[in-house]
Amino acid sequence: MSQNRTVAFHTLGCKLNFSETSTLSRMLEQEGFDKKEFDDMADVYVINTCSVTDNADKECRQIVRRIQKRAPESFVVITGCYAQLKPAQIAAIPGVDLVLGAAEKFNLASHISTLSKGNPTTICSCDIADVTGFTASFSQNDRTRCFLKVQDGCDYNCSFCTIPMARGKSRSDLVANVVEQAKTVAASGAKEIVLTGVNLGDFGKGPNGEKHSETFFDLIQALDAVEGIERFRISSIEPNLLTPEIIEFVAKSKKFMPHFHIPLQSGSADILGLMRRRYKKELYQERVSLIKKMIPHCAIGVDVIVGFPGETDAHFKETFDFLHDLDISYLHVFTYSERDNTKALEIQPVVPVATRNERNKTLRNLSFMKLQYFTAAHVGSSRKVLFEDFNKNGMMEGYTDNYIRITTPYRAEWANQIIDWEMR
Repeated sequence: MSQNRTVAFHTLGCKLNFSETSTLSRMLEQEGFDKKEFDDMADVYVINTCSVTDNADKECRQIVRRIQKRAPESFVVITGCYAQLKPAQIAAIPGVDLVLGAAEKFNLASHISTLSKGNPTTICSCDIADVTGFTASFSQNDRTRCFLKVQDGCDYNCSFCTIPMARGKSRSDLVANVVEQAKTVAASGAKEIVLTGVNLGDFGKGPNGEKHSETFFDLIQALDAVEGIERFRISSIEPNLLTPEIIEFVAKSKKFMPHFHIPLQSGSADILGLMRRRYKKELYQERVSLIKKMIPHCAIGVDVIVGFPGETDAHFKETFDFLHDLDISYLHVFTYSERDNTKALEIQPVVPVATRNERNKTLRNLSFMKLQYFTAAHVGSSRKVLFEDFNKNGMMEGYTDNYIRITTPYRAEWANQIIDWEMR
């Protein structure tokens, strides 16, 4: 390893992973490492993995192979959800030196100091039931927007999901700690904080899963008073945890943006039951209706899974019709993929992959139309846009308060500024 040690990071997956990667990066910089871009030469490469789909697993393998070709003498460290779920499988990938499970992720610096090239791959993992701590994290990838982790783990047991096995029980920070983190972010100059977690609405459980007196509603009330942050967003919240009082609060708040992302997964009652979701589609519809009544211009994003085992053409039509009739803004469409040790593997019949892909395409087309309609409805109005400090071929991007992406020629004086924008 060179005298001035260098490290490069790559993140797969969700906003939560990005917040944790950024925290890991700051930890290593405090230990004397110089941070490099991932495509540069570095002494250590750290890959923070996701394992929501098979593609994430495959991508991890491909990245390791690329590092091996470019920098065969460098150390490769794999952490994140994939590392917790399948440490032995990762350790078998040629070129991987260290695998860190959920309990050891934030001890990265001490583990790196013990590495020697040529030794067998080191696995530092544990039973997920033993993972009880909470480590606060926030991203600083750009000075415009920050992903702030306030909750981790999940106590739900959806039949398709590996997250409880990868991240453990639901646990969260204290409101006072989150507020201090937000103040730190404000001091860095960022204008917007996106609250992230595995199951945000379940905020209020301690390190060992014990319920304390604080709730997600308490958290957003406290954050609304933080000076220096002009925008907060709720990254994703389960419909059964998105209470009317939260919706009403966002409707009245000047800092919490008119934007919700609410997982649905299926518009079929039968499939929701097989998925072991904790709500019925009627409740979902009620929540969307209430949002639109209180905040007519609000953006609503929806997660949906196609091709779940047992999903017939009739079930899929139910989902399509339900989404078609909902006053929503866009979809995140996921094609179901089999995950080890999940209850969904026991459900029959299995939907052919070609059918899954066709259904995905159908809903992505619906999403495109929904977003076009939502955007067109705002033509002629003025919305506030926070522009990012990034010049891409002479252009810059930003998002309105209600999450419409705006692209315009780059102007340095607009970077990290909120601009009144005439929609056209």
